[in-house]
Amino acid sequence: MSEKRIDRRFLILCLLYFFVNFACAQRVNTVVLDAGHGGHDTGALGKNSREKDIALAIVLKLRDYIHENMKDVKVILTRSDDTFVELYRRARIANENNADLFISVHCNSTKSPTVYGAETFVMGLHKSSANLAVAKAENAAILLEDDYVEKYDGFDPNSPEGNIFFNMIQNAFLDKSLAFAGKVQHQLVDNLHMFNRGVKQAGFLVLYKTAMPGVLIETGFISNSKDEKFLLSDKGQDQMAQAIFKALRDYKNQVERRTGEQISSDTLLVTHQEKAVTNKINNRIPSNAGNQPSGKSDSLSTKNDDLNVVSFRVQFALYTTAKPLNSKIFDGIDNVKMYYHSGSYKYTSGDFSTTEAASKWRKELIAKGYKDAFVVAFKGKERITNDEAKRLTEKKY
Repeated sequence: MSEKRIDRRFLILCLLYFFVNFACAQRVNTVVLDAGHGGHDTGALGKNSREKDIALAIVLKLRDYIHENMKDVKVILTRSDDTFVELYRRARIANENNADLFISVHCNSTKSPTVYGAETFVMGLHKSSANLAVAKAENAAILLEDDYVEKYDGFDPNSPEGNIFFNMIQNAFLDKSLAFAGKVQHQLVDNLHMFNRGVKQAGFLVLYKTAMPGVLIETGFISNSKDEKFLLSDKGQDQMAQAIFKALRDYKNQVERRTGEQISSDTLLVTHQEKAVTNKINNRIPSNAGNQPSGKSDSLSTKNDDLNVVSFRVQFALYTTAKPLNSKIFDGIDNVKMYYHSGSYKYTSGDFSTTEAASKWRKELIAKGYKDAFVVAFKGKERITNDEAKRLTEKKY
């Protein structure tokens, strides 16, 4: 047995040991966002689009959503412009920064213009010839790299056998990768109404060398006119970024076992467009002024409309159409306010300076029959995470 082969086996064992230890981590502090292709590697081509452009646009919007809504998460991009980055370097960027999650964004394409929908891949053995075809198409980017045979240990992207052994390296992370992939697919299908092509396993080179859970998202088929039109639009790219962000938010809550945040996670993300709708509706719908919480010393009253005032409220209802704040359906509920998010009008009660006071009021609302009530935080009129609110209030006092 050659010394080179022994060294390679020893290296694989060391990597597996390192990966297993890494897989035990219970935090999501660093996320690497990978926009597929770039530079002279255009990726798939649609009638009016290039995969590399759409992938980058979605990743940049996703980065902004994480920055705005997850202050405790560090975001690293494998590319932030139209630059060619080798597949091995993308994985190296993630490994060198001790990332907790790797998200690679792509677009799909096929010869048939009738094929459409979204699918999310994790590293693993090819389960079907269709999965293998997708992996081959993405892995073929290494042919554009210099010395790719040496860099990838003789790997041939056109060989089915060349992909098989890679799945063992990612087994340590498979459960978490599948968990995140499932949440991504749920958001794309249930919220964006994309056709569900499922969560699948395939041998993507960009995933196999990463020492953390990771997924590759095929956001749609730019060979299909409907998918291409959606992915080319600024609105479509923004909604795609939102969907992936929501999946990340839910995955982070699950991994970190933050049950309190899981309850309120549905209200975490508020886009700039939704803030404008909320302000417009609040100015149009008459408030039930004078129906303030009685005998509650912690109430901040209307001062909480100030931009820098942090308050805690209790969300108790949502509707698909706006309801007047003085409607009879809110009888017995003090200080009702509304904000708009994800196509729903969401209603809160109370304005409190501490989570303890808000939690006490939540129990009263539950007793009134609102069993799904939960505490949410605001900075002025803007919805923020409970963790951010706690940090801001701790600094204040």
